[in-house]
Amino acid sequence: MQQAQRAEPTPQDFDRVLSSMCTEPHPAARRAAERFLATNPGDPGTYETIAELEREAVGQLGEIAGLNDAAGYVTSGGTEANMQAIRIARNRARTDDPNIVASESAHFSFRKAAEVLGVELRTVPTTDYRADIDAVTECIDDDTVCIVGVAGTTEYGYVDPIPALADLAADVDALCHVDAAWGGFYLPFSDHEWNFEHADIDTLTIDPHKVGQAAVPAGGLLARSPTLLDELAIDTPYLESTAQVTLTGTRSGAGVASAVAAMDALWPAGYRETYDRAMDNAEWLADALESRGHEVVGPELPLVAADLSIPMTDELRDRGWRVSKTGAGEMRVVCMPHVTRSMLRSFVADLDWY
Repeated sequence: MQQAQRAEPTPQDFDRVLSSMCTEPHPAARRAAERFLATNPGDPGTYETIAELEREAVGQLGEIAGLNDAAGYVTSGGTEANMQAIRIARNRARTDDPNIVASESAHFSFRKAAEVLGVELRTVPTTDYRADIDAVTECIDDDTVCIVGVAGTTEYGYVDPIPALADLAADVDALCHVDAAWGGFYLPFSDHEWNFEHADIDTLTIDPHKVGQAAVPAGGLLARSPTLLDELAIDTPYLESTAQVTLTGTRSGAGVASAVAAMDALWPAGYRETYDRAMDNAEWLADALESRGHEVVGPELPLVAADLSIPMTDELRDRGWRVSKTGAGEMRVVCMPHVTRSMLRSFVADLDWY
């Protein structure tokens, strides 16, 4: 009996995707990813070319984030980078009862990190969608190993007061980690204080596979000093390299190569153009929603949240729009590079049916 041939599945297209923080890879990134699929940056002694490209990627990310001679590596994404930053802080402090302090707007990956690493997560409220400095001050103590700031929150796109958080961390000899996984490629073209040049932060998450337009997976962890990465080092006796600081072992070189290709093609002029277009789109959408009577949060960065009812959001999904909700129930639209003004006009036109 002849088996029927299975139809080849097709991936999600981006025509109506308004909720994702991932986007279509740049053509150069796509080509580079395919060329380096079978390479392994986890074995740099064998795969020397991809190891060199990873050093280039870290250097380019450091330039974007205001850090010369950056240390770090290309991670699987923001979750791994955030987890590794907390691991650095925990291992460095060597306290028996470590805690980290983050605002309620911090990404859920910090809950994962706390659970996996056996660290207490202390969550503080926000004021105007940013970490409340007074609340952070009340929460820290001698066992605080890390204070987390977010530069471009996942729900609202807001930026915490990073310099103030870094000062608080220094007061208790804790590390300051900044999660700029999404915002890191938009923020250089804004007036926000968020990076290594603006404050004495120690580690930073910045993901090329988001606004950077690299292929998934390509996250990034940066550290102010290589000695911080030493806290992660594990002996690797059977490899030509003697130690490894990454969380995963074998990693595909596709993400590394695509990150370098995307940044080569787009930094800085292409990313500036992307930011300007995205902010224009976000402001246009915010105005359109406000004119229809909806309360709008933002945009501080190219992300808009609005108080659409849940039935309306469900109807939009039924019409093919990929939108999501904040924890408070607002509809959330992320103006990624693939989001065009014509997409948003169609979206608003569908809204007007309800």
